[in-house]
Amino acid sequence: MTNEKKRARIEEVYARSKRLFASVPELTVDELDRLAASTDVVLVDVRAAKEQAISMIPGAVTAREFESSSSLYSGRTVVAYCTVGHRSGLYAKKLLDRGWQAFNLKGAILAWTHADRDLEIEGVATRRVHVAGPKWSLEADGYEPVW
Repeated sequence: MTNEKKRARIEEVYARSKRLFASVPELTVDELDRLAASTDVVLVDVRAAKEQAISMIPGAVTAREFESSSSLYSGRTVVAYCTVGHRSGLYAKKLLDRGWQAFNLKGAILAWTHADRDLEIEGVATRRVHVAGPKWSLEADGYEPVW
């Protein structure tokens, strides 16, 4: 599948989920860059530990870390992400309901790969990204899917 078709599929899957968290503001990867340049942002990875063990967006914290130390992030804008944006959209909705300023990263870590951005594991760069299986292997060319 071409990158163009993969991006279209990511958009399609995300659009179907969006109705469940329609009130949640979303950001593209480029919009996240602009926001982070002017605002104190914390990226929160809401994926399962086995997914995070493959790679994360640099500088992100896990949802578990965020929840256990949320006072450390007081006043910061939260941008949640998962694989495509479904789980992170639901998480961002909960944060908004609790009074946080929160966004969902549209297309999530898969969109991140299509923007040709770095991933890391324990501070070391990687091109590996966890996906749920062959059907979800929508990462950009040059990244290695792991399931």
